Amino acid sequence: MIAHLVVLLVVVLFVRLGFWQLDRWDERRLENAVGESRTSEDPVDISVLLDAVGDDIETLEYRRALATGVFSSEDEVLIRSQVYLGAAGFHVITPLIGGNGEAILVNRGWVPLGLDQVPVTGASPPPREVTVVGWVHLSQERPPLGPADPDHGRLTTASRVDIPRIQEQTPMLLAPLYLVSMGEGSEELPVPVDPPTFDDDGPHLAYAIQWFAFALIGLVGYVFLVRKQLGRSV
Repeated sequence: MIAHLVVLLVVVLFVRLGFWQLDRWDERRLENAVGESRTSEDPVDISVLLDAVGDDIETLEYRRALATGVFSSEDEVLIRSQVYLGAAGFHVITPLIGGNGEAILVNRGWVPLGLDQVPVTGASPPPREVTVVGWVHLSQERPPLGPADPDHGRLTTASRVDIPRIQEQTPMLLAPLYLVSMGEGSEELPVPVDPPTFDDDGPHLAYAIQWFAFALIGLVGYVFLVRKQLGRSV
């Protein structure tokens, strides 16, 4: 009797895992549809977008936006462990100061490991007022097992774009999100970051099929063993 119950519980578990993966598949497809919709909209001034959403800034992630101002290269930060065409390097994060004195961080693109001093020599931003078009990213938080940056002192390199941490060493008020510049795709440094894509639904459907297959195999195997035992007892 216990063996029958164990088999039943295992089969039910496999089926539940299969439906859980189907739910994750639906969630991923919805996330991709939302991301695709946001990146396809025309860029809007970031201040207008922030005023429109209030505290609900999560709804702006991947939204195309623009910001106008002057770059402050003296306050740059380099983000480590960034790869371009197999080569390691940094992403250059530079505050863009608007006319009201407030600023937004801009990921201007990738530079090789040799350019590890800020301001970045050889990848300087224009000294004049510019308009940056890009997509929005939220401040990045440290994952549970991710590398930690120092809590105090000035950062010239960091593990992530942690806006509250960068704010501690930046004289101007920073927006609560940052822009990734779309750039012009030229060979000059920094190299623009590739835009996000939303055509990958992940492995969830394959995992769901796998769990349902395990459940079916378990049921078929169980029925076969039961019939075999009944045949022996006759």
